[in-house]
Amino acid sequence: MTESPSVPPLEPPKKSLVSSLMEAAAASVLQSSSSFREDTYFVKRLKLSEKKALQEFKDLLTNDESSSSPMSLWGVPLLGGDEKADVILLKFLRARDFHVSQAHSMLLKSIQWRKEFGVEGIADEDLGFADLEGVVAFMHGIDRLGHPVCYNAYGVFKDREVFDRVFGDDEKLKRFLRWRVQVMERGVGMLQFKPGGVNSIIQVTDLKDMPKRELRMASSQILALFQDNYPEMVARKVFVNVPWYFSMLYSMFSPFLTQRTKSKFVIAKEANVAEVLYKFIRPEYVPVQYGGLSRPGDLEKGQPRAASEFSVKGGERVNLEIDGIELGATITWDIVVGGWEVEYGAEYVPAAENSYTVVIEKTRRMAAGDAPIHNSYVSREAGKMVISVDNTVSRRKKVAAYRYFVRKLST
Repeated sequence: MTESPSVPPLEPPKKSLVSSLMEAAAASVLQSSSSFREDTYFVKRLKLSEKKALQEFKDLLTNDESSSSPMSLWGVPLLGGDEKADVILLKFLRARDFHVSQAHSMLLKSIQWRKEFGVEGIADEDLGFADLEGVVAFMHGIDRLGHPVCYNAYGVFKDREVFDRVFGDDEKLKRFLRWRVQVMERGVGMLQFKPGGVNSIIQVTDLKDMPKRELRMASSQILALFQDNYPEMVARKVFVNVPWYFSMLYSMFSPFLTQRTKSKFVIAKEANVAEVLYKFIRPEYVPVQYGGLSRPGDLEKGQPRAASEFSVKGGERVNLEIDGIELGATITWDIVVGGWEVEYGAEYVPAAENSYTVVIEKTRRMAAGDAPIHNSYVSREAGKMVISVDNTVSRRKKVAAYRYFVRKLST
């Protein structure tokens, strides 16, 4: 049930020059992202020129293999003649717009880099960054299409002590780059390399508190490594908590990016992180720090319980009702609103007319950054639960998600 009280119309807030520039940059990136189409990797769907390029690529590799050991990437023999090999070869061709000689050179350089860098077996290597696991770069869940999601957040490095410990000299920087490659390899290890399958990951990069000057060298090297050695491995790049200087960062790195890479970009300012992420990732897979329901360790317990999504318009109050609860049943629920800044409360309404409503959680203001609500209640009478979300003092629509489980009294 939704109550929409009448509220006086609100004048749109005036935009500052910085805000206007940010929105212009965002519109530009979002517009370009809509043109991106991920390859299906079905050979039969390729253009004749692309099929010809694939065969020429294989012929070149056959000549290379005649005087060396069989070539393989991510455990897939490149001339095995199967569809997995075709997917990988097509990734290199796509990265070079189907210029065979350029794709061939890129592949050979990548294989050489993997040998020199010692990539094989790196996924299980202990590099001493346990404190950065789950904070700076980590795989977490999947998107709505099944792509593994990799989160990147560098705000921890605003602490000079942490920064010096990780990037204090060339050796430390090399070890960090090795760790970052390790995270990427774990993500690639989750891919199917199958036509029509899951063949790329989603990257979510959190720019909040990122010390842009200090991390310029590390960022440039990570970008170069991934572009040169992991072609077409990223289906979408989502930037969240984008600061006002995003346009400057974008212009700094833009010359090093291909047009196809730029077409994958989507950005979200701090106020609409959850709204943007929900478009690509279900809320039960979105980490709590980004407005989702997924707490650390949740996914290790198995597939999460699905959540229901809803929105709360500016000036609106929404009541979520859980009906048909029996005597002695236990109701457990989770709820989150992207960005919060709403009033939240919960009560139990007995079915009997002469019974009193029980206030389970007093109405309180939920601030931005608050964790999702997780609570439970044991019913003393048959009735219903009512969870309220009040957004009447806000102009902005908020995205939200909730889920619940009712366990009946055992007999």
